[in-house]
Amino acid sequence: EDVGLLVEPHIIDTNMADAAPGGGRGGFRGGFGGEGGRGRGRGRGRGRGRGRGRGRGAKEGDKEWVPVTKLGRLVKDGKIKSLEEIYMFSLPIKECEIIDTFLPSGTLKDEVLKIMPVQKQTRAGQRTRFKAFVAVGDYNGHVGLGVKCSKEVATAIRGAIILAKLSVIPVRRGYWGN
Repeated sequence: EDVGLLVEPHIIDTNMADAAPGGGRGGFRGGFGGEGGRGRGRGRGRGRGRGRGRGRGAKEGDKEWVPVTKLGRLVKDGKIKSLEEIYMFSLPIKECEIIDTFLPSGTLKDEVLKIMPVQKQTRAGQRTRFKAFVAVGDYNGHVGLGVKCSKEVATAIRGAIILAKLSVIPVRRGYWGN
């Protein structure tokens, strides 16, 4: 019975704790945010529960890649053997898993080149977002650069890595000039 008392106080109605005089809109962020019916995406917090669904347990389901493009399906079925076949026909790569298939995470290294804060002036002050520049490559003739801007640094880096994988190109090496 004593154990129950230790657990109970943690169950707090977070909606009431977060609620402000603005009537479910969040304190000072009166007319802007997401719950006002307009604005960018979901507002603060309670829009989708901060992504509670994916977390500890969803890792094994996360591994299975379901291709959405025709090129992705060909790669997953093993019809395309190498990245060079894709480059030969200048096919656009829309899924980063295609690169992961040909260049596994062991061979592909990523390096964050720069994290740069950028600011947008709003009437309430500045809104700071973070721009991440990331280079990926296997040290064997493939390199890509990704640039992503996001509210959090980690999200910007993660998005830049994906964009860098999508922009991987072959590097022509050696002497081929005049």
